[in-house]
Amino acid sequence: MTIYKAMTALAVLCLLIALYFALAGRLEQAGPFLIVAFLALAIGFRGYEKLKGFSYTVVIFASVTTALYYPNYFVDINGYKLSGLITPLIQLIMFGMGTSMSAQDFVGVVKMPKGVFIGVFSHFLIMPLLGFTLANLSGLQPEIAAGIVLIGCSPNGMASNVISYLAKANLALSITITAISTTISPFVTPLLMKLLAGAFVEIDMIHMMWDIFKMVILPIGAGLLFNKFLSGKAKWLDDAMPLVSMFGIAFIIVVITAAGRASLLTIGPTLIGLVLIHNLCGYILGYWSARLFRMSERDCRTIAIEVGMQNGGLASGIAKEMGKMATVGLAPAIFGPLMNITGSMLASWWHRKPVDEETANTDVMASLHQ
Repeated sequence: MTIYKAMTALAVLCLLIALYFALAGRLEQAGPFLIVAFLALAIGFRGYEKLKGFSYTVVIFASVTTALYYPNYFVDINGYKLSGLITPLIQLIMFGMGTSMSAQDFVGVVKMPKGVFIGVFSHFLIMPLLGFTLANLSGLQPEIAAGIVLIGCSPNGMASNVISYLAKANLALSITITAISTTISPFVTPLLMKLLAGAFVEIDMIHMMWDIFKMVILPIGAGLLFNKFLSGKAKWLDDAMPLVSMFGIAFIIVVITAAGRASLLTIGPTLIGLVLIHNLCGYILGYWSARLFRMSERDCRTIAIEVGMQNGGLASGIAKEMGKMATVGLAPAIFGPLMNITGSMLASWWHRKPVDEETANTDVMASLHQ
């Protein structure tokens, strides 16, 4: 415990030094202290049960800060552009998602049709329209505004399942909604982008469909086959996939941050504010869309999380395939870390307000017999 306290103290000290340099107008000198502060804080958080879930997000902040201060290290290595690794990393992450899934995740459609339909429909209605509205009101240049629409049109990712579990929501429903929204994304996402983002950037629907298909369906399919025939036989791979996914997402965010540094330094606070509004409104409207259909408290929590949380990694991959990583890719790169913070906070709040056991059991039985 002593090491965690020491790291927390070091983080506070470095933050104070960074703040001093920033207030003195010497931002360049604040950078190293800010990076060390975030890294020390990430280690320090590991010593506190309520904060350890934020460690990974703080590491992301350290990585993003490093990319902003030293972008040249994250653009290319010996002439090889690091952006070329984004698509393979997305495929690897999706393969990992597939290895943690099975046919049972899709059976939930039969067991909980009402919840799945409302969850998927709300997700692909609320977030795209919110993104479109915010993009139009933002006043940002068209390609950056299109990134807000893109993150809204993306499916949800596995992070929503973790948050649903922590929030004492309906985990089975969460997993099924994620599986279905991801599966239909090669068709739904390009169509929504054409309708809503076509005014901001040119959208090639067929090309985007193929991009999402190769980044989502093929690797997830391979992961499902691996899970069916080889799960447990390569334990090192089962253990490694979550770590690979975490590294992959962090790397993608860093590369996009470095590429879009100039734009971020100009419109960063505005974009962060818009993305935060997008995310929070997703939770609120998702929750009340479920309430509207008289769903149980557990299912309302689930749909709130499924609507508000997006697959930022996939959105970043789409932006890269569009050749607009440094502009369209900025909103997805910001959405991911912010989503993890707000999702963790929401899960902690709901965890302290659990649904009583009798109601929870009734909800489960009702879901299974819908």
